[in-house]
Amino acid sequence: MQVTTAPARPPHARAIPAGVPEAPLAGRAMRAGPLARGVALLALGLAVSGCVYEMPIQQGNHLDEKAISQVHAGMTRSQVRYLLGTPMVPNAFDRDRWEYAYYLKVRQLKVERRGHVTVWFKDDLVDRVASDVNGDHPEPVSSKPVTAPGA
Repeated sequence: MQVTTAPARPPHARAIPAGVPEAPLAGRAMRAGPLARGVALLALGLAVSGCVYEMPIQQGNHLDEKAISQVHAGMTRSQVRYLLGTPMVPNAFDRDRWEYAYYLKVRQLKVERRGHVTVWFKDDLVDRVASDVNGDHPEPVSSKPVTAPGA
């Protein structure tokens, strides 16, 4: 008596149910799946890379040329504070000098915008003003004119 056994299948082979024809491209489609996913992720990454928001960096008080031109000799400290705002850093060595600095870096600008104003006081009244601010600074949020109280 002779015993016959079915030939052993390799471990990586899968069983195909009877009556179902074997698809010759099934192995290729399985390998193309990760490649297609990689291409889709790459396309998505390229599409999103142009949509990154870059926040503008602004430091200091917005220095408006019109407001600075309104500061003149004889004004009080409160009038200057109303027009230009509170100075950035109080000067511990010279309390009769206020320094205002402005810095703006926006993605669309090739060069950042800077401005600097110094106001000197004598007997709590404005003695003189020095400014390097010119008219190329961006417009403030409000277009209403600024005037000092009592000026």
